[in-house]
Amino acid sequence: MIIGIDIGGMSVKGGIVDRNGKILHRASVETKAKADYAEIIADIAHLIDVLLKSAGIGIEKILGIGMGIPGTIDSKRGVIVYSNNINFIDVPIVSELKKYYADTPVYINNDANAAALGEYRFGEAKEYKNLVFMTFGTGVGTGIIIDGKLFEGNGSAGAEGGHTVIRLDGPKCTCGRRGCFEVYASATALVRQTKAAMKKHPESLMTKVVSERGKVSGRTAFLAAKEDDPTAKKVVARYIQYVGEGLVNIANIFRPDVILIGGGMSNEGDAFIAPLQGFMDEHLFGMKNGNPRVAVQKASLTNDAGILGAASLVL
Repeated sequence: MIIGIDIGGMSVKGGIVDRNGKILHRASVETKAKADYAEIIADIAHLIDVLLKSAGIGIEKILGIGMGIPGTIDSKRGVIVYSNNINFIDVPIVSELKKYYADTPVYINNDANAAALGEYRFGEAKEYKNLVFMTFGTGVGTGIIIDGKLFEGNGSAGAEGGHTVIRLDGPKCTCGRRGCFEVYASATALVRQTKAAMKKHPESLMTKVVSERGKVSGRTAFLAAKEDDPTAKKVVARYIQYVGEGLVNIANIFRPDVILIGGGMSNEGDAFIAPLQGFMDEHLFGMKNGNPRVAVQKASLTNDAGILGAASLVL
C-alpha cells in the first residue's frame, strides 16, 4: 500500500492507496498556511498516523509516501523551493518528514504535476500520451505529460502555467508579478469578480444565493446564471473568457491531445467545460484550420486526483 498526501491552501488530504488506485482509507487536516513549516510537517505526520491507525497497520506495510505540494518543488533534492500560498521557502520536507518515518521512502512533486500523473496512470486519460492537467481552485496549477512522461523542467520548476501573464500591469498576484493567469482564472479570482459585480448590482440574484449559502464562492455566479440572472451571466462569461485565453496559450505551446480541467471549478461541469471547448475551437492557432483539435474535458479523478497523483509518484 501507498500513502498519498495532497497539500492544498485550505487543507491537507491524505489517503492509503493500493496499486490499482483504490483509496482504502482517507483523512484530512486544516492547512496552517502561515505557520512555521515544522508545525505544518508535524500536522502531516499526525495525519499519516491517523491513516495508519484507521487501516490497522504499521508504517512498515507502506511502500512509500508521495506528496503533491503547490509551488516550485525540487523533486530530486526533496525540497520545496517556494510556495506562494503556503509558508514554504527552501523547506527540506523529505528529510524533515523522514524524522518521523526514517525507513519509508518519501517522494514529492508539484501538486498539479502529481495530479496529471495520477490522471495518466489511474484516470480516463491513460489513453493519451500528451496531456495538460489544469486545476482551478485557490490558485491555478498546471501538470504536463509529454510522450507518456511527466515534464518538470529545469530543477523541477517548470509547468507553472498559472503564472504566465495575460494582462500587462494587471492586479498583483501572490507570486509578486502582476496580471498572472491565476489572478483572473482561479476560484479565488472568481470570488473577487463576483463580489465586485454584486457591489455594483445589489439587485442581482447572486445576493439571494449568498444569503442562502452564507458566503460568496466560486459557485455563486454559476448558480445565479442558471436562473438567467443577467449580471451573473456576465460574470460567468467574462470568467470563462479569462480561463479560455490561458488554455489557448497553453494549447498553442504544447498542442496536447487533451486539456483536463480539475479543481473546485470543474464541479460546474458542462456549464464550465462546454464553453471552454467552444473557445478553444475558435481561438486555437489555425482556428477553423487548426487541426489537430485539442479536447477540453473534466478530469475523471475529480477530488481524488491529488491523493492518487501523490501515490503515483511512489509507483
